[in-house]
Amino acid sequence: MADIHKIDVFNFKLETEKIVSYLPLSYQVFGPPLGVAPVVVINHALTGNSNISGEKGWWKSIVDYNKVIDLNLFTVIVFNIPGNGYTDSFQIQNYQDFSTRDIAKIFWEGLDTIDVHEIFALLGGSLGGGIAWEMAFLRPKAIKYVIPIASNYKANDWLIAQVKIQDDILNHSAFPVEDARKQAMMLYRSPLAIDLKFQKEQIKGTYAVEKWLDFHGQTLGIRFSLSAYKLMNHLLKTIGQFVDDVALESFFNETTAVIHQITIDSDGLFMAYENMNLHQRFSTKYEKLFLHTLNSVHGHDAFLIEYEQLGQLLLPIFNLKTTKNVSYQS
Repeated sequence: MADIHKIDVFNFKLETEKIVSYLPLSYQVFGPPLGVAPVVVINHALTGNSNISGEKGWWKSIVDYNKVIDLNLFTVIVFNIPGNGYTDSFQIQNYQDFSTRDIAKIFWEGLDTIDVHEIFALLGGSLGGGIAWEMAFLRPKAIKYVIPIASNYKANDWLIAQVKIQDDILNHSAFPVEDARKQAMMLYRSPLAIDLKFQKEQIKGTYAVEKWLDFHGQTLGIRFSLSAYKLMNHLLKTIGQFVDDVALESFFNETTAVIHQITIDSDGLFMAYENMNLHQRFSTKYEKLFLHTLNSVHGHDAFLIEYEQLGQLLLPIFNLKTTKNVSYQS
């Protein structure tokens, strides 16, 4: 596993104007050392972390040596959202004070600290994709490729409603993490995927789908803290909350990034029609905006399952034989 590094962030000013005296920002670097290869930044999703590659890497089928994002060719940086509990016991109790815009600013501060000011590609799935949009809004000319996956630039009413349900469970259930995770799993997978997987199978008088939900609830309850879940869930509804139509127009007028939205046709959390609406609105006048679709029965989690299909979409971007004008900080 790649070494875990830490940056101490002091007196960070949130969008709420409140000051956070201290935040630990941990991260991992994979592939060549900084300064000798194009930099790829990947943002983790709700229950994810910085360990993206290697034996236990959650995206090792995409990011590794001789994979689509080839660690022979790219330096990959992954930050942990402060408070996710992966590398330390630091907790954020005032989670409702934070937003994805704040996390994006913290990540940029981290990149500045390690002298990375230009990014070849910025990717993120789900919550990570929302943070990727926020990072792009903050520095429209600092990223060559922006690739939000199973996400959107702004939370809609459906997503905000789901966050509310999760927040209520997390604050009122006797088994908050376990019960919230069960409900969330039904958003991450599609009805068809669930039906095909279980087909009303029973194990000792209990439906297999019920045992599956219990397993996921108990597993997350063991490895994920309540404070971390509250924060990550809350962040989802803050995606794009500071981006109105004027700001969005301004971004597309200013940015130099090539933007590849990757949506999932069966996604029940970030619906594909939202990405399509954005594409139809801006792709004519901004020719560097592209839309791709993962066709899958698996729902929102398809970006963690459909590796072959996703790899085919990403490969043209990360094939340095065909990608021109690669730049990186030395």
